[in-house]
Amino acid sequence: MSAAPITEADLQAYADGRLDAERRGEVEAWLAARPDEAERIDAYRRLGEELRGLYDPVLSEALPPALAGAALPLRRRWSRFAAVASWVALGAAVGAIGGWELRDSRTVAAPAADVGALMARRAAVAHVTYSPEVRHPVEVGADQEAHLVAWLSKRVGAPLRAPKLEAVGYSLVGGRLLPGDNGPVAHFMYQTNRGTRITLYVRTEIAGNRETAFRYAREGNVSVFYWVDRKLGYALSSADISKDDLLKVANAVYQQLNP
Repeated sequence: MSAAPITEADLQAYADGRLDAERRGEVEAWLAARPDEAERIDAYRRLGEELRGLYDPVLSEALPPALAGAALPLRRRWSRFAAVASWVALGAAVGAIGGWELRDSRTVAAPAADVGALMARRAAVAHVTYSPEVRHPVEVGADQEAHLVAWLSKRVGAPLRAPKLEAVGYSLVGGRLLPGDNGPVAHFMYQTNRGTRITLYVRTEIAGNRETAFRYAREGNVSVFYWVDRKLGYALSSADISKDDLLKVANAVYQQLNP
């Protein structure tokens, strides 16, 4: 009796580790004959691991005092709240990358002090989503740099530049447009001649925040240096180089974008 056809649901379940041994073997055999599909599903698997690393810590956060109440025992209330919060955070991250919006997301504004940290987290998720891509890492390649910068500047609503980073060992791969909290976000990708990649996330609408000092965040295995200059926010991400090396690149970016 022949095996059932491999469906997209099977592939997604395989990426999530939810198949039994027999079906997993059938999927693996199917993927072995289709390298492009195997690459795609492996990218989904890696992204899932990165997202779990980013958002699972929500489950261990302390219960906010405002949520403590008498209706349920403390442990039960926080367990339920943390589980929901974890999935909401994960859904928000995936939605930001995939283009989905929660209709109520704009009704609650993040505190100004958290804008940079939120930007760093979104930049890290964007990095782990696109940096592993082999065939389609960007929408517009570096061979069309002038068009890329003009297009992103128009969509973001601010004049942008793609920094020249050859002096620190990186060349432009290209870029893409991403959805953000309050509008489009520009995403530039660079790599070394060995294929090591970094990404630069640029967003607007950082109203009322003139902070320009570098800040550092670690999201899963992704290092992020981020800063805000007037209404533009920048976040430089990498999962493959040290904090010190990333800081050198961040300084090169900052010097060009903030002369």
